[in-house]
Amino acid sequence: MPRKNNYHITKDKVVPFLKWAGGKRWLITQYPELFPKNFNRYIEPFLGSGAVFFHLQPQKAILSDINRDLIDTYRGIKTDWESVWNILKKYHKDHSEDYYYKIRSRNFDELKKGAARFIYLNRTCWNGLYRVNREGVFNVPIGTKTNVILNTDDFGKISRLLKGAKLLVSDFEIIVQKAEKDDFLFVDPPYTVKHDDNGFIKYNDRLFQWEDQIRLSECLLAAKKRGVKILCTNANNLLIRKLYKNNFFIKRVNRHSVIAGNSLYRGSCKELVIYT
Repeated sequence: MPRKNNYHITKDKVVPFLKWAGGKRWLITQYPELFPKNFNRYIEPFLGSGAVFFHLQPQKAILSDINRDLIDTYRGIKTDWESVWNILKKYHKDHSEDYYYKIRSRNFDELKKGAARFIYLNRTCWNGLYRVNREGVFNVPIGTKTNVILNTDDFGKISRLLKGAKLLVSDFEIIVQKAEKDDFLFVDPPYTVKHDDNGFIKYNDRLFQWEDQIRLSECLLAAKKRGVKILCTNANNLLIRKLYKNNFFIKRVNRHSVIAGNSLYRGSCKELVIYT
């Protein structure tokens, strides 16, 4: 039986500290009935901004992403949030266009400094976008936002929530395989929702290839057979529906896209929610 106490007894609202393309705050707000009430561990292999984790606030979790800089940022908050906060206050004071590009050009070995840099760039770059070049160097230009410190920041609370979480840098398949009976697996892979033809494949060739989509569907089916509770979001695409239609429930949902640079690609979009 799933444990009844995996949620924190007293849950104060926690706002994700990162802006992330494809973040799932809207899913929590508009479709709360899709999330299980009881489960053992919470497992998320594509962490991003962690909106679902911060909403559920589970006592035990495995949080993972292939992006090492992202996971190291969570590690920095978990282990030494005060130091990260103090560096961010300096960034807030010194922020300018020249300063942004100076920090963007630097790399830091210390966890706290790397975490602060990541948060600073996320909050002041163009539209909160995370993008690297072929050499793996972050190359997003400066944006219009100037606030490095936000009134929603509560790194102390975030740090406490992360104490019960294992933070891993890993391919998604390894993490999905860790899920056991009555664990809750939330899966939000990279995808586009504006194209229902070859634009879908073209976009994902740079992020998450079609072979990865097939591999994901196969390991989610294996997890379902182990008794794992699964909620997966994906593109509203005929090929995706074919991958899951015989083994999962599928629901089309609406969300509003604001991350696109071209306003023609913003607006209401349909996505798929695939669940057990």
